[in-house]
Amino acid sequence: MTALPGQAELETRPEATRVGKDSGYNNLGTWSVVLAGGEGKRLSHLMERWLGYHKPKQYCVFVGTRSMLQHTLDRVDHISSPEHKVTVISRSHRQIALPQLRGRAGNILFQPANRGTAAGIFLALTYVRRYNPLATVVIHPSDHFVYPEEHLIQALRRVVGLVPLLSDRLILVGIVPNEIEVDYGWILPDQSLGWYGEHEFRTVSSFLEKPGSTQAREVADSGGLWNTFLMVATVETLWQLGWRCLPGLMQLFEILEEKIGTNREEGVLHSIYQKMFSHDFSREVLEQAVDRAVVYQLESVLWSDWGREERIVQSLCQVGRRPHFLESILRSTRTGEPDGDSSRSTREQSHERRNERKYSYDNAAC
Repeated sequence: MTALPGQAELETRPEATRVGKDSGYNNLGTWSVVLAGGEGKRLSHLMERWLGYHKPKQYCVFVGTRSMLQHTLDRVDHISSPEHKVTVISRSHRQIALPQLRGRAGNILFQPANRGTAAGIFLALTYVRRYNPLATVVIHPSDHFVYPEEHLIQALRRVVGLVPLLSDRLILVGIVPNEIEVDYGWILPDQSLGWYGEHEFRTVSSFLEKPGSTQAREVADSGGLWNTFLMVATVETLWQLGWRCLPGLMQLFEILEEKIGTNREEGVLHSIYQKMFSHDFSREVLEQAVDRAVVYQLESVLWSDWGREERIVQSLCQVGRRPHFLESILRSTRTGEPDGDSSRSTREQSHERRNERKYSYDNAAC
């Protein structure tokens, strides 16, 4: 496992990541970027009750023995070769992340600060572009639930295989919704570009972030899809979109690219992050580049963005599993033990009791 840049205790960069040394899964220079820099604030209350401290959800083991990040990393190794895997992590998560990454090959980038999803993506692309400017890149969030994983892996392989025919496009994976969800981003498909096997690829009419319930229902009735934030494109296409939508950010990353492999690399990385504003990739890139977007519709996968605790329980119930935190919360409810936060408002505690009653119902349903 390699850390980029300058983490000496984790060995030096493998030669296989250099230009001309491609050994990707399909021999087409496929690289994977895993985004693991989020803070997981939406689940902070659950973490406090379950663990007694806040822990970003990508590092949590909700079921089984692997964290969400570890599930993602293992899944990614079926898409691209391990040495072509770049994982972006917040420097503040270093102590949590490193034990989970050991034994899993790949490259690690420690962000000096959280500057939004666009910065995390383009930081990784800076290194991919430096080592293989002709690469195809698959971008993976690390905190989403996917079942069965094999179906998603097969779908992403199909999408990667289509990139030579759509080399100037950004291909997104959209999920057919099974409910009206106001916390997700939505994709509105437009015209058909054709079929790849049994799957249709379509242009995108627009993107919609977290609509109200009425609007979400209208979008679903119109054939809207959930946006998984799984994306596939050539590194050059993504780089062009960056310059088109966020030229100031791209200028900083091109300064960094020139210093990769030199003794100034680490210093320049910190310097550009000090100058950098926060940017959201969905709002500031995707929504501004609809004309370059293509959506691949996926129906055979249970997918969920675990941004709410009840959604975690619901997803796992659908596959006959129970989250590890469930017993802990129910035990606390039965014994009446305090949860360590006496300062919470009556409204917050009432909301918690409602959730616990829901957990009891869902648990019985499982």
